[in-house]
Amino acid sequence: MSESLILVEQQAGYRIITLNRPDRLNAFNDAMHVELRRAIDEAEADKCCRALLVTGAGKGFCAGQDLNDRLVKPGEKMPPSTSLEHYYNPLVRKLRGLPFPVIAAVNGVAAGAGCNFALACDIVLAARSARFIQSFARIGLIPDTGGTYFLPRLVGDARARGLALLAQDLPAEKAADWGLIWRCVDDNALIYEARRICEHFSIAPTQGLALIKRALNASAGNTLDAQLDLERDLQALAREIPDYAEGVRAFMEKRKPKFTGRKGNS
Repeated sequence: MSESLILVEQQAGYRIITLNRPDRLNAFNDAMHVELRRAIDEAEADKCCRALLVTGAGKGFCAGQDLNDRLVKPGEKMPPSTSLEHYYNPLVRKLRGLPFPVIAAVNGVAAGAGCNFALACDIVLAARSARFIQSFARIGLIPDTGGTYFLPRLVGDARARGLALLAQDLPAEKAADWGLIWRCVDDNALIYEARRICEHFSIAPTQGLALIKRALNASAGNTLDAQLDLERDLQALAREIPDYAEGVRAFMEKRKPKFTGRKGNS
C-alpha cells in the first residue's frame, strides 16, 4: 500500500497537515488534491479543532502543479485542464472560508500554485532558506490559485507586476520585508514557531476569529460605507458569543480568559 500523500497530526486544539510528496517537492497531482480536501473537511468537522497548520515534507513546501501530468509530445495539442475549477479554486475558497485560522509553515520552495496556496492561508511563516516564486511566466502561464488577487493586495502593484512578469525567486527575508508574509524565522525554529501560533489559537475566542476572517475577506471588495456596515453587523454577532462575555469578565477580574471557542453552550 502506497504512503499517504497527506499526513495529518492531531494536537490539542489544532491539526497539522503535511503535504507528503517530498520526491516531487510536494507538487500537486489529482490524488494529493483529493486527500488534501478530505483532510481539510475533517478538520473543519472536528469541533475540537481551532486552528490548522499546513507544511511540506522534505526540502520544499510545494512546487505547484506536477508538470509530469502536463507533458505532451512535440506537435501535440495540450488537452484542456479542469484542475483550476475542480481543485485549486475550491481549495483557495475553502481556506479563506474556514471558521478558524490557517497557518502556513513554508519550508523551502513555494512555487507557482504552491506559492499562492500558502498566500491563501491566514498567517504565513517561512524558514529563512525558503523562496517564493511566481513561476507561471517561465512556462507561458498566468498566476492562478489567487495569485493575481493576493499579490497586488499584499505587496502593491509595482512589486506584484515584477514578481509575476519576471518570475524571479523572492527570498523569505525579503518576502517578509515586503509584507508578502507574516514572518521569516530561522530554519530550525520554523515548526516550533508555527506550533506556538497554533497553541495560541487553540485557546483563543475561535468564533470571534472566524468573524475577523469574514470581515477581512470582504474588505477588498467593499466601499468604506459597506465595510462599516459589515463591521456593525459582525460586531453584533460577536457580542452574542459567550467568549465575549468571558473576555470582559476576565479583563475586569484581571485574569486570563478561558475561551471555549464555541457558538453557545453546546
